[in-house]
Amino acid sequence: MCDTLVALGDSVSGGGTVFGKNSDRPQSEAQLITYGPRKRYSKGEELNCTYIPIPQVSETLAVILSQPWWMWGAESGCNEYGVAIGNEAIYTREPLRQKGLLGMDLLRLGLERGKTARESLEIITNLLEKYGQGGGCGFEAPSWLYHNSYIIADFKEAYVLETADEWWVAEIVRDVRSISNNVSIRGKGDLRREGIIQHAIEKGYCKDDENFDFANIFSDSYVPDKFPVSSRPGKSMYLLSENKGSITPSLMMDFLREHEIGICMHGAGFESTGSQVSHLKQGTNKTIHWFTGSTLPCLSIYKPYVFPVGDQKVLKSGPYKEINPDWFWSRHTKFINPHKRKPKKSIPEREQYLKEIRNIEQELLNKIKDAEKISNEEFIQKARILNKEAWERSINSINI
Repeated sequence: MCDTLVALGDSVSGGGTVFGKNSDRPQSEAQLITYGPRKRYSKGEELNCTYIPIPQVSETLAVILSQPWWMWGAESGCNEYGVAIGNEAIYTREPLRQKGLLGMDLLRLGLERGKTARESLEIITNLLEKYGQGGGCGFEAPSWLYHNSYIIADFKEAYVLETADEWWVAEIVRDVRSISNNVSIRGKGDLRREGIIQHAIEKGYCKDDENFDFANIFSDSYVPDKFPVSSRPGKSMYLLSENKGSITPSLMMDFLREHEIGICMHGAGFESTGSQVSHLKQGTNKTIHWFTGSTLPCLSIYKPYVFPVGDQKVLKSGPYKEINPDWFWSRHTKFINPHKRKPKKSIPEREQYLKEIRNIEQELLNKIKDAEKISNEEFIQKARILNKEAWERSINSINI
């Protein structure tokens, strides 16, 4: 259960691409802001992903990840070249595998190895075809299996990639797009795995080439021609479409905090355990990434990040052996527990907390906006300082 959104070109105020994702996972599953530096490897080295090893490449790129604590992969993230990726669980008519690359592994591999959105798309699809996707997707739910869809974005373009076992179709994003937990690419897409149409015919999904509609024939459930605004996919597209030309990181944060339909998910089993918003700009010049590093974006402060990471607050990339109760994610989750209930209702104690953290976040957004007027080198230094300020004030807000 997740939502990933993207806006690019004239849809974005000030240009570039604005990317956002809420990661909806089991509510007890810590999701951390982690960092993997650029690194070189010797020929023949292997990489241990969550369930299977694959050959390592000669060099990987620096990445910041929103990463469930127990897996090698990540729910969303970005790299030093300004690529951002988010994934979704989807369910198709193709078989689910007990072993393979997790969809989250593929996401991290795309970030570590791709310098553009197109490169990352090709890396993910090549690895998918070679190794397949599979394995339990929850630490406490090893039987939870699914296929994956993605939004892959950089400053000038974005793609929706949807997979069904080893098969895939991709769509070029024209202006705005969102994905939720459903197959959504209609027709043949803009790119597709060679042989997918013949495979669909042989499986009896469609009669011929003209009858091929990926969403309709590969989805395991009915896909409407248009999702209603009363659904998560319908609501996210409505928010994007109604705000074309004025979409900013701040507005994307508002979208990810939506409670009427539940894009910001509160629940007994699942909730939005991590969130990312990125403003991707040409040549990574003043590209800025915002991560919560805590559960429920409505009760969190987005913290700014830039590359090079330097002394910004990150953890070493996982996996980890166990949840640490001293992690900010763990402490924040405990603190906000009384505020999580009935998110649509006005509760005085929660309103006071929200006022405090929204003021902090707005100050950070304003300071980043002001810093866009200075040189790129100065901007990086300023963003690093603001990252420390964001963390200090976030920690103080839960120590009251």
